[in-house]
Amino acid sequence: MTPSFDPGLTQSYTGRLLRAINKDGTFNVHRTGTSGLAGSFYQLLTCISWPKFFLLIGAGYVIVNLAFAGIYTALGPSALHSAERDMGISSFALAFYFSVQTLTTVGYGSLYPYGNAAHIVAAVESALGLLGFALATGILFARFSRPSARLVFSEGMVITPYQDRTSLQFRVANRYSNILMEVEASVMVMLVERGSDGQLKRNFLELPLERAKILFLALSWTVVHPIDQKSPLWNLSADDLRDKQAEVLILLKGFDETFGQTVHTRYSYRWDEIQWGARFTPAFQVSEAGQLVLDVAKIGDTTPIA
Repeated sequence: MTPSFDPGLTQSYTGRLLRAINKDGTFNVHRTGTSGLAGSFYQLLTCISWPKFFLLIGAGYVIVNLAFAGIYTALGPSALHSAERDMGISSFALAFYFSVQTLTTVGYGSLYPYGNAAHIVAAVESALGLLGFALATGILFARFSRPSARLVFSEGMVITPYQDRTSLQFRVANRYSNILMEVEASVMVMLVERGSDGQLKRNFLELPLERAKILFLALSWTVVHPIDQKSPLWNLSADDLRDKQAEVLILLKGFDETFGQTVHTRYSYRWDEIQWGARFTPAFQVSEAGQLVLDVAKIGDTTPIA
């Protein structure tokens, strides 16, 4: 059997844990006691989802304008003048709209500051606006230009006959039409077992694959681990995998020809996501014109076997 090793997720076992890798590919690790807010905030803005990103940017935009509107209001009613004598809005609303025009450097001309104090605040706000929008634009570009592997994994794994024995299989395909080349897969299983000292620990064991690398991921790829006498899964039943809290950890990497860079993705399956006695059904077919047609929605389709 392949010897156990620590891939960076610790072999210590202190109780029943959540899955090591979430479905979105993130590690189930929560950090506390960190410092360096600027660096962590930049990482946050580049890694969070798009709805959360635009929500944070929008919230920051409103908060800054509200803060400067409060400053203009505190300077008194004579700090801001309007082209019209009575605009029919409150002084704070007038200050807020002026702040928006100043921060974005729009400057329609209907509102303008009056006095040294108001001009100084407007100058500071316009400078902050230029810096802030440049920073937001840079982060937006970083999010768009960051290469990532958008792969679709089958909903579960299957244990199915393979040649003269059985095998553990899962299937993966590229969500987008760009081609990934030289795709490599590394698969390991995490088992909670009792060590020689009588203490429970998490063992990480490599699962050798029938084929660990393909040249092109143009269609789907069924990754196969033959279960033979050298496999860590040899003679293990579904109940054994449940008792050992088995989790299969997957790392895929490939070369993205669009970005010209190597991309990585992670995924995992727990013991209750393994289907016994089933096989994957074909996810692609040949059209009348002779073209291969891949249905990404069928990547996880299986059928039971005797």
